[in-house]
Amino acid sequence: MCVPAKIPFLTYNWKDHLWNIFFVVGLLVGGFIGGVLLHPVNAMPLSNSTLNSLQELGITPQNDILPKEIFSWQNLFTWRHLLIVAGGGFLVGFGTRYSGGCTSGHGIAGISTMQWPSLVATILFFAGGILTANFILPLLLR
Repeated sequence: MCVPAKIPFLTYNWKDHLWNIFFVVGLLVGGFIGGVLLHPVNAMPLSNSTLNSLQELGITPQNDILPKEIFSWQNLFTWRHLLIVAGGGFLVGFGTRYSGGCTSGHGIAGISTMQWPSLVATILFFAGGILTANFILPLLLR
């Protein structure tokens, strides 16, 4: 829709897939509503061990749900955070394509219909999340 070149992979009749545009607009409007209009006024209650773990990573908890050290416009364009955003987006897209579905699809629909590949995929999703949160993310935040 936006690229004037005739690239075969990107050539499609977007008018037939108009729901995609409504979907993206809905994501943006929902993000605005959730992030701006429904912004929390009270600090999120955290345990002392969580506060200590965050401070070890250099994150100071504030009244926001999202810490400014990670989720701010000025930090977005640093190499470290660009790696987190772009690398994470690539890995999510690659993993979804490679595993034949997303985490919700495998975890909810696949396991409820007792599909063995979905059980294995869900176990690996959780293992990858645990490894990333405990080992890779601390390396990227230091």
